Amino acid sequence: MRFEVGTLELTKIIDKLESSIQNPSKGLPEEVFLFVSRVTPLINVDLLIKNERNQTLLTWRADNFFTGWHIPGGIIRYKETIAERLKAVAKIELDAEVEFNLVPFAMNEIIVNERKNRGHFISLLYQCTLVTQPDERLRCKGYSPKPNEWMWHSSCPADIIPMHSKIYGKFI
Repeated sequence: MRFEVGTLELTKIIDKLESSIQNPSKGLPEEVFLFVSRVTPLINVDLLIKNERNQTLLTWRADNFFTGWHIPGGIIRYKETIAERLKAVAKIELDAEVEFNLVPFAMNEIIVNERKNRGHFISLLYQCTLVTQPDERLRCKGYSPKPNEWMWHSSCPADIIPMHSKIYGKFI
């Protein structure tokens, strides 16, 4: 049995949904974001940062979706430019500033069929250079990384999130 919603009712539902969003350029309420992720691909930027020893800067992620090392990245917000998101990711994940070329280094489409939420991404990888150093307080100092810690890696670590191993392993 299929539940039919008329145009007027659907308009009211959408109006109610929109009223729950204060400023979409600052992000969405979690439930709204998850709904959007179920009906449209998300576009994210990832920052490939190398040092003079050709090591790659990775951050530790531990949330409902992934646990492991990953290339710092973030989903572009409504009416936010790619450049603004690249700068925001560097600030949020590393407390650093980066320079970058606005031409992506790589582009990947990721579809995770078995996942209901956050199951379709267009991922843009940007080669970045640190302008300021990452916050030393967030440097991983042991073998048990904590969320948001960072570390330089000479090769792709075994505990990198699987999707990043698959699409970015050759760059790490």
